[in-house]
Amino acid sequence: MWQSSPPGSIYDYIRVASFSIGPDGLIEQWSRRAAGLFGVAAHEALGKDPVEAFMPGELRRDGHRRIGEVLDGKEWTGLVPFRMPGEGALHGLAEIYVMPSETATGERAAVCIVVDVRALRGIETDLAASQAIFGQSPFGFVLFGTDFTVLRANQRFATVFGGRADDHRGRTVHDYLAGTEADRLAATLSRVLTTGEAVTDLQLVGTAPGEPERRHWSMNLYRVHSGSGRPIGIAGIATDVTRRHIAAREAASARRNLALLNEASARIGNSLDLETTARELLDVAVPGFCDLASVDLYQSLLTGEEAPPGSWSSLRQESVGGSAELRRVAFASAVSDAMPDAMPDAMPGSGSGTAVDPGTFAGPRHGQGTGPGPGPGPDSGRGSGTAHSGDASLGQPVAGPPALGAVHRYPFNSPCAIALRTGHVEDVPGDDRGFVQSTFAVPMVAHDTVVGLVQFSRTKGSEPFGERDRALATELAARAAVCIDNARLYRREHERALILQRSLLPPGDPEAAGLDIACRYLPGNTATEVGGDWFDVIELPGHRTALVVGDVMGRGLRAAVAMGELRTAVRTLALLDLEPAEVLSALDEVARGLGTPGGSTSSDGTGGAQWPSRAAHKSREADLSEVYLATCIYAVYDPVTRRCTFANAGHLPPVVVEPGEPALLLDVPPGMPLGVGGEPFEEVEVELKEGALLALYTDGLVESRDHPLDEGLEALRGALVEPAPLLEDVCDRVLSTLDTRHGEDDIALLMARIQGLPTEAVGDWRLPREPRSVGRARELARGQLLAWDLDDLVDTTELLVSELVTNALRYGEGEIRLRLLRDRTLVCEVWDAGLVQPRRRRARDTDEGGRGLQLVGLLSAAWGSRRTPRGKTVWFELPLPDGRPAAERTVEELLSMF
Repeated sequence: MWQSSPPGSIYDYIRVASFSIGPDGLIEQWSRRAAGLFGVAAHEALGKDPVEAFMPGELRRDGHRRIGEVLDGKEWTGLVPFRMPGEGALHGLAEIYVMPSETATGERAAVCIVVDVRALRGIETDLAASQAIFGQSPFGFVLFGTDFTVLRANQRFATVFGGRADDHRGRTVHDYLAGTEADRLAATLSRVLTTGEAVTDLQLVGTAPGEPERRHWSMNLYRVHSGSGRPIGIAGIATDVTRRHIAAREAASARRNLALLNEASARIGNSLDLETTARELLDVAVPGFCDLASVDLYQSLLTGEEAPPGSWSSLRQESVGGSAELRRVAFASAVSDAMPDAMPDAMPGSGSGTAVDPGTFAGPRHGQGTGPGPGPGPDSGRGSGTAHSGDASLGQPVAGPPALGAVHRYPFNSPCAIALRTGHVEDVPGDDRGFVQSTFAVPMVAHDTVVGLVQFSRTKGSEPFGERDRALATELAARAAVCIDNARLYRREHERALILQRSLLPPGDPEAAGLDIACRYLPGNTATEVGGDWFDVIELPGHRTALVVGDVMGRGLRAAVAMGELRTAVRTLALLDLEPAEVLSALDEVARGLGTPGGSTSSDGTGGAQWPSRAAHKSREADLSEVYLATCIYAVYDPVTRRCTFANAGHLPPVVVEPGEPALLLDVPPGMPLGVGGEPFEEVEVELKEGALLALYTDGLVESRDHPLDEGLEALRGALVEPAPLLEDVCDRVLSTLDTRHGEDDIALLMARIQGLPTEAVGDWRLPREPRSVGRARELARGQLLAWDLDDLVDTTELLVSELVTNALRYGEGEIRLRLLRDRTLVCEVWDAGLVQPRRRRARDTDEGGRGLQLVGLLSAAWGSRRTPRGKTVWFELPLPDGRPAAERTVEELLSMF
């Protein structure tokens, strides 16, 4: 019976063997288990004395005595040391049970049952250790059978799920977990039993009996085998990891929040546009932080008003009817069935904001970000919202949130209005239909100024906001607020800079007699769009035109201010009708004066204005030398003679392209830059052909760090080889052909195509110094005007020509010259060799003369005088008739001559 027990029985573990002793005391039978226990085959053991073969020598006498007693019919059991046969054999301890028996012939024999004591003690130790681990472990141990019912559970497991350890026998996983979690554990048990592959850290979620909070367990499962390797069940070790899960979730939330802040730093504020910055904030927040979000900015912020939203007028307006006016500039949703009217209601504003249908959004909260929707307008695709109108005059709340682009106010006691007034985050109650469960109204504060309000909302199904989320919402709103405030400041400064630049540069498409003009200006500072380069087109008497291009050393606003002062000085000097060299000399004095302090406190402490010391002057000059040093080229073009007079102050030479000829750099002496002083300026007069092209420019067009000046000048000449019919096209081709590297330096380009006055538009006569020349001048003027079909100007022109020629005879010298020019206006010039300039004065009642120049000033559009190389020229200008009757002179204008 024992020898035929199947593998995996108890005898495999306790190592039981048997053998029999015959009447002669020798081994008669030897079992296979005995062979395994003692390591001796049957043929080696049969017929041997067991005492002599297996017992130590000192125990053999007692062993023979015991064998004799057994053969006499006495049972015996005890512990017997034994050794394996052979040298160096191992020693062991066996518990032997000897039972007397009889042979078939009636002789006495014995049957011996042998148990290895070492195996028994090992089993005892293993059981004790198993019981200690299973019963005293702080982890929950459970043993499932092959039918997946609980065979055994320890007390720790019973502590979590109630009752005693024995009460859990026979239970299944569905008694501990519900729904999908139980099914998942059952499937895992089946897989472990089938494959033998252990499962570690299986995460399970459930609730313990009597505890409403969800708990998290980590479970390790492995298959248990018998001694023969037969699966007998699955052992499980369960650990409560709820705290670890909460800590991991908080750590993940902190990492996610940090990543969100990093993303906000990278994505918010890339544009200096208010509305774009607001949309960038929502692109970061939805869906990574919330499901719905909107941004409202103060209307005064968007319209560019200087008064901040927190001013006294705004607070007074809030106390009367709600918050100050805001405009909804952005809205975003990551929920397909989002209801925009779940956002807090507002009051319609008094402004005329236009509602824009923002379109529709779809997608799970954590699955995708915001994307463009089908709604029209540049701000569409930011969620879905419908504006409901209310009675603005009564200040009644609207039935829903404001539409995108609408101007509105929040009621005075609403959470949103309170957040705007206090600058603190306010919780907004959820909607009645339960769609939105948690909303933050976060004021956007920048530099202690509230610029707007952002609302973050989470819908049902998402985790509600916590304190950590409140801090993150505040940080997101603050970062966006700083960017929006920077955009506001940039917009304000940019508008101011543009106003400054436009005031310093001539208006677009300047006109000049005998010239077709086109120009371009590109500031090197693209942020402020102001710089130190300038150009100007100034009309001079006699249908002449002054062309000016200059470059103040330096960049930015300081250079632009210095440029404005120099440009104003150039215009003032040009109206004095000075020669080009004289204009630059006077401009050089102005430039040097710009760097000189206006005065300083006297050394005696009296505070009187004194001339600055030489050291102070040098220090001031060192500080401002880069700003107030400038180059300039000044040219005066006469359309009658088609001659152009140039004077240069350290500027690049002009380029002239005559029809059919290559572009040439005019050899104009460069001179010293303005502000250096001490050197005279030279003039060069050039006669230009009809249709020739003249180009004046600054160094930003032809010079950069990547190529020298000579290469840039050669490239400019190449770009002007075949001028286009339209000067605008020529300018565009020059800028596109040359490697201007826009952004490194300012660029100014002034181009003029020569179109001289035709011969029939000029009348020129010389008169002798005699009284009858006055009448002759009137006759010549009348005849010329009639030939030009200017009959309406004959009487006025005759009268004024008579006055100027009479003055030339009375106060001038030498021959008299009369010239009439017809272009956009009629110009009359009277030349003589006298150096005394005419001066208009008010005649006394007793004076018989002195009223001629008053008459000229009253009847003409403009008049003046200028010096010439051989005397002076007095001129007046009359507008050409436009078909309307001339305005009659008032009594005051007529009496001003008397």
